Amino acid sequence: MSLLFEKAKLGNLELKNRVVMAPMTRSRSIGNVPGEIVATYYEQRSEAGLIITEGTSPSPNGLGYARIPGIFSKEQTDAWKVVTDKVHKKGSKIFVQLMHTGRIGHEFNLPKSAKVLAPSAIMAKGKMWTDSNGMVDHPTPKEMSKDEIQSTIQEFVLASKNAIAAGFDGVELHAANGYLLEQFLHPSSNQRTDEYGGSIENRIRFILEVSKAVSDAIGKEKTGIRLSPYGAFNDLFPFEETHDEYSLLSQKLNELGIVYIHLVDHSSMGAPTVDPKTVSAIRNNFKQTLILSGGYDSQRAEADLTSGNANLVAFGKPFLANPDLVTKFQKNIPLANFDEATLYTPGEKGYIDYPLVS
Repeated sequence: MSLLFEKAKLGNLELKNRVVMAPMTRSRSIGNVPGEIVATYYEQRSEAGLIITEGTSPSPNGLGYARIPGIFSKEQTDAWKVVTDKVHKKGSKIFVQLMHTGRIGHEFNLPKSAKVLAPSAIMAKGKMWTDSNGMVDHPTPKEMSKDEIQSTIQEFVLASKNAIAAGFDGVELHAANGYLLEQFLHPSSNQRTDEYGGSIENRIRFILEVSKAVSDAIGKEKTGIRLSPYGAFNDLFPFEETHDEYSLLSQKLNELGIVYIHLVDHSSMGAPTVDPKTVSAIRNNFKQTLILSGGYDSQRAEADLTSGNANLVAFGKPFLANPDLVTKFQKNIPLANFDEATLYTPGEKGYIDYPLVS
């Protein structure tokens, strides 16, 4: 039997297979609350042993994109309970990805009282979509005060507690793709002169403090993290100390004992290839579960599972138009293509209307 379809352990959990549904922003949560179609979307894809949700904000300040969900209010928490119930009834496990967008946001997308925050007041290049004003430039963010750093850590903690109350099996901290946690890692976006900026040890401090606070609150076996070394997304690019920084970060995360690192390689989307020595360093330093993702098909996934490079493999885009991806892999059924025009549009089209084989 293929390793991809065998059961696997993730901390205290048993997964029905080693296929992970990767987190993907879909912008279907009107009013930042996941509705009925969001529950249907995840239920359709619950052949995966583990589902990681789309980026979900722990804070009003982190709702940088239009129509992304949060998990900081009772209404949001109650809505997510509908999702987790449906997924669990199909025998899958589900983690919520906590994504604070940081400087990748705009006041047009945020609640009135919220602010665009970042490690430093450095604007990201590029534009973003707002439902009210169309495409707009990224704003210059407010540099976070030390009090705001501490309150943001507590927002992650509260969101994590809400996640467990909503029935999630755990949380994934989104420290990839150019959002707030990764913004602290990069010297181009973090030019602080206090203990959160400057040296590698200082730049990784915020991620480690968030990771420790969350794992202390809900359990290290329920806490994972996503990293994207050598990514080129949201105006963050590889830098001279990338290898050394991620090597040290993986050592420190191992000491915390969190349940997994989810390592994403964006080279299939045009970013630089992740340096194999960095992947090896993370693999050697981190003794818990390693999830790999980025441009995988079933054959490549099987090879990395067999070699021990990965414990689990995450698939993103293949799950969009193939809700029953595991069945298609098992039966060698050709995969359908997704409609790029409906990736982030509201409503059911291009979201829950892709057909299932069975």
